[in-house]
Amino acid sequence: MTSAISVFIVLLLIGTPIAVVMVMSGLAGAMELGGTRFLGIIAERMFSGVGSYLLMAIPYFIFTAELMNRAGLTERLIAFNNALLGRIRGALSHVNVAVSLFFSGLTGAAITDTVALGKILIPAMKREGYTAEYAAAVTACSSIIGPIIPPSIVMVVYASILHNVSVLQLFAAGILPGLLMTAALLVTSGILAWLYKFPRHGNTNLRAAARAFVPTIPALLVPIIILGGILAGLTTVTEASAFAAVYTIALGVFAYRTLKPRDLWEALVATVQFSGVVFFLLAASTVLGWFVTRSGIAREAASMIASISKDPIVQIMLVNALLIAIGMVIDVLPALVVVAPVLVPAMVQLGFDPLHFAIVMILTLNLANITPPVGMTLMTATQIAGVSYERAIKASVPFYVCHLVVIIIVSLWPGFVLWLPNLLK
Repeated sequence: MTSAISVFIVLLLIGTPIAVVMVMSGLAGAMELGGTRFLGIIAERMFSGVGSYLLMAIPYFIFTAELMNRAGLTERLIAFNNALLGRIRGALSHVNVAVSLFFSGLTGAAITDTVALGKILIPAMKREGYTAEYAAAVTACSSIIGPIIPPSIVMVVYASILHNVSVLQLFAAGILPGLLMTAALLVTSGILAWLYKFPRHGNTNLRAAARAFVPTIPALLVPIIILGGILAGLTTVTEASAFAAVYTIALGVFAYRTLKPRDLWEALVATVQFSGVVFFLLAASTVLGWFVTRSGIAREAASMIASISKDPIVQIMLVNALLIAIGMVIDVLPALVVVAPVLVPAMVQLGFDPLHFAIVMILTLNLANITPPVGMTLMTATQIAGVSYERAIKASVPFYVCHLVVIIIVSLWPGFVLWLPNLLK
């Protein structure tokens, strides 16, 4: 175990790609446990890590998101939300949050939301007098709703790594926390709009909102197709994701008439690139996960947490602090595949509900998207806004705090997470 930990830390500190870190540390651990006779297990574990039928949903979700971006859905969603919220002070800030909620039901990835929405909303906010750092901060911090509101690529990955909960349960359990995140962000945005006297976007009425809403109806059927089919038991996650991709192509080509052959090709290329990263991470994670299981690290982690405190509240807050610290140096998806095999069995052993803790873990690790020094979502937003990373970090603090409040509520109130999954049983 010592050699695996040493290899993991050294390779991580010198900047080695996280997938390579996981394979090499798992390999070192295998050699320590059983010598060369365990080497054959590495290839077998890597293949089994990407051989799940469930994982076929990931490329379809990515492809659907890429198609929706290129079909002009972003502009339609923004126009609709502008019509709804235009009279409110700080309208574009609220629109940013509201559109992220709608968009998260289509993409399932924070970075996709940041790029798609940021390219339109950040320049618009700057033109209306918002500071560049605030525009970047609200865009990045609202985009992390994406991995919580289903469909979520992170949840699919979680279900493929740990089989104690299904992806259907995760999707159902993520809905209320995602809505709570949206409400918290809107409240924070409203307070900041009042403090800094942000501009109103313009006067609108219900008729204008209805006119703006009608063109978005076909696109908003995509999450209904995905979630409705899954939650009703009519389709599997993979079947629903495939149907959503086909529906999106038909929508972009025949309804909106905005998808061209070049768009389809670019969407396919982007899907292959992103899927390759995800699947390599999953293959690598199974190597490290196998070593964690064989070495008994999970049992030791449970014992260590229990030795610090017997109080479940203290235990889960300690784990949350650890997850936030991990998110400071590793992005959300690699962090999930590294720590989940260790912490989930440990927390279940301590008596925590596996579905509740799964959502807490995903919600907390999701902060890695906006936590420096990694914070890929926030970093991407600063590039679009043309502002320094340091200034955007400072502007994101109020939103970061509101996310922490949501994490505390979800951590201490299991019933909030479990109510909808229990209702669907």
